[in-house]
This record gives sequence, C-alpha cells and structure tokens, in this order.
Amino acid sequence: MSDTVISLRNRLNYLTYLAVLITFAVVIHTVEAALPVPLPVPGIRLGLANIITLLALVLFGLKSGLLIAMMRSVLGSIFVGGLFGFGFWLSFSAGIISCIAMALVLILQKRGLVSLISVSVIGAVVHNLTQLTIASLIIANMALLKGYYPLLLLLSVPTGVFTGLAAYYLEGVTRRMIRQSGSGSGTAR
Repeated sequence: MSDTVISLRNRLNYLTYLAVLITFAVVIHTVEAALPVPLPVPGIRLGLANIITLLALVLFGLKSGLLIAMMRSVLGSIFVGGLFGFGFWLSFSAGIISCIAMALVLILQKRGLVSLISVSVIGAVVHNLTQLTIASLIIANMALLKGYYPLLLLLSVPTGVFTGLAAYYLEGVTRRMIRQSGSGSGTAR
C-alpha cells in the first residue's frame, strides 16, 4: 500500500475518532445542562463533558482538545437554546482557557511530575475561575468573584478528580481501540 493511501486512511481514522469525541462531548454537555444540580451556586455543573476534552488532549494534542471544547460549547448551546447567550460565553471562554491550562500541565504529566488527575483538577479550577471572572465582568460586580470562588474552588477538586479518573480509564481503552483498528499510534495530529 502506498504511503499516500496509508496517510489518507490514518487521517480519515483520526477525523472519525474526533467526530465521535465531539458527539460524546455535545451529548454529555446537553444532558448535563438539563439535569438540576442541588448546590447553592446558580448554573453550576459537574463538568462531565470535560472528560472528553481531556481525553482528546491526551490522545491527539492541543488543537484537537480546543476543537472539541469549542464545538461542544457551540453545538451544546444550539441544542439547549442558548447560543451566544450569557451561558454560552461562560462555557466557551472557560472551555478554551481551561483546555490551554490542561495542555500546559500535560507537559509536566508526560515527564512524570504530575498525574492525569492533577491535570484535570487544574483544568476544573481554571474553568471555574474563568467562568466566574467572565460573569463578574459581564455583570460588573467583582464581589461575585470574591464571594463564590472559595466555594467553586472547593467543588473543583472532587469534580476534577472524577474527570481525571474517567479520562485515565478511557485513555487506556481508547488507545487499545486505536491500535486494534490499525490507525496508528493515537498521537497528536
């Protein structure tokens, strides 16, 4: 088989995996938006769709992670009915910034200095801080940041741990699937 055909097949496999990950992220985002969370902070979610963003970062790199974070926010907001609304901007900006933060911490993880769970907790903390900062700026009330951040920081740890554990498990399963399909190593594209 020629190198061009192999390259094309690897690219097609990568795009297929990416489409599946985007679909999972959008479905999780949409379902999570419909579930009420019994916590004293309005609009708070568990951030389960971040499992997929972290998985994409680990398997395919920053470009793929950012694409999933952006598409999840855009498509999820279309399905929920809030495209370009207040919640969309919080989700979109926090998704991008936390994805970049996790990609930076992944450098340390690849060197064995931190765990994938640590990467996830940092992502959750940055996600919450970004959302709270954007919300405070939009409503022009920085007291919101001061009042809610300690609670959101506290909530970031267990959700970040859960997301990290889920991504760790799914990474192994997904890498095995990629190897079995013969689509290459599952490295960054």
